[in-house]
This record gives sequence, C-alpha cells and structure tokens, in this order.
Amino acid sequence: MKKIQILGTGCAKCNELAANTKEAALVLGEAVEVEKVTDIKQFVNYGCMSTPGLVINGTLVSQGKLLKPDQIMKLIRPLDLD
Repeated sequence: MKKIQILGTGCAKCNELAANTKEAALVLGEAVEVEKVTDIKQFVNYGCMSTPGLVINGTLVSQGKLLKPDQIMKLIRPLDLD
C-alpha cells in the first residue's frame, strides 16, 4: 500500500488535490492511504515551500500545483516499477 500525503493548511486547493489523488488511485486500482498534513513544520521537513504539496511514499513529487487526476496517475505509476 502506498502512503500519499497532501501537504497544506486545509485550503480549497489542498482539499481538491486530496480528492484528485483519491480519484487517481481509484482509477489505477491502487491501494493507498491518503493523509492530510497541516503542520507547517512537517512541510519544511519534506522541502515543500509552496502548498499544496504531494508526497508519495516519503518523497515530495509536487508542490505549489493543483494537479489533475491524470497528472497524479503518472506520478503514482512509476513507483510501481521500483
């Protein structure tokens, strides 16, 4: 199971990124755990300086962008090859 974290303060873009992430995982048939992280100190630990941030299995893969589900699917898929 992949752990996906949404880094953000709870704004509309952060919530939409969380929804898009869940949709992407559903389309791919991936088992994921989606967690919202709202602690700004944790953002810095991931190197995220602009929200919303997207972390997959501990790696910051996007920041400051509201990604669409198809964009998120491209970020989730390559991790299957590891």
